[in-house]
Amino acid sequence: MSQDKPRTLAVFIDFENLVLGLKDRHERFNVDRVLSRLLERGYIVVKRAYADWRRFAPYADGMHEAAIELIEVPARRMTGKNSADIRLCVDALDLSYSKPHIDTFVILSGDSDFSPLVSKLRENNKHVIGVGTKGSTSALLRDNCDEFIYYEDLVPPSRSRSQTQAPASVATPVVVVPAPVPAPVSAAVPAVADKQPEAMGILVEALQTLQSEKRERFWSSLIKTAIRRRHPSFEESSYGYRGFDRMLEDAAAKGLVTLERDAANRTYIVKDFKAAEINVAAVADVAAVEEPKPVAKKPARSRRPRRRTRKPAAAKS
Repeated sequence: MSQDKPRTLAVFIDFENLVLGLKDRHERFNVDRVLSRLLERGYIVVKRAYADWRRFAPYADGMHEAAIELIEVPARRMTGKNSADIRLCVDALDLSYSKPHIDTFVILSGDSDFSPLVSKLRENNKHVIGVGTKGSTSALLRDNCDEFIYYEDLVPPSRSRSQTQAPASVATPVVVVPAPVPAPVSAAVPAVADKQPEAMGILVEALQTLQSEKRERFWSSLIKTAIRRRHPSFEESSYGYRGFDRMLEDAAAKGLVTLERDAANRTYIVKDFKAAEINVAAVADVAAVEEPKPVAKKPARSRRPRRRTRKPAAAKS
């Protein structure tokens, strides 16, 4: 399938698993954060959420507003088993066989019980994206997906422009304030800049893999796909970069890779890289901030014990 063609997505939500995963964070699940990211991948044609909606009634209005079909499943105490997992698997496999135009399946859950489902979907040549919380996601499920996104890494959708604009009927004075000259900043967010060496290591690992496959040109999209094959949960934002292009620019600024722009779509192409230099530079930042060596203390001079001189005994008369 061509990478330029948008994907057709089917989204399946194990709602109870997601809500329980956010319970310790005291955070309310926001489905718009997930859908905003998935719309970057392609068109969403199926959206279903499975839960006992009598128990999660406060969430129902928000799910309806997002045009998500709510699938009611019996409570566990009535059936003795998690009916949501079974129903979700049956519906996903049914779409996999009956709707060949759906090429991407999104599973919102961290439950390892969905690993066989993921394997079967990939066996049917479907691209599988997983979404879950960091605290409750099984490593088995995460590594089995083609791509995995942590809910905590998703940026909340910004408020619409109409909410931030002042009403047209109210005249507000316009005050022109000269913008301060921004100070030069790194391509990475300072809060997680210490993870840059790890990001450079992942980058060179992907470049070496593509080189072993006798690739002639290293497109930025091809590099990221190679990274995701080994690290499904990879997100450049976790390493402080606002985009994958920023990560490549940072590597070029450090002299690790040579970049050029494609004339057609203006994307980056890595022309050359040197693995040895990347490996050395990957630890350079860590070595630059190493703690100062303690000053060696001079050994203390040993003192000889003093001899006690006995006073001569008084002569007896």
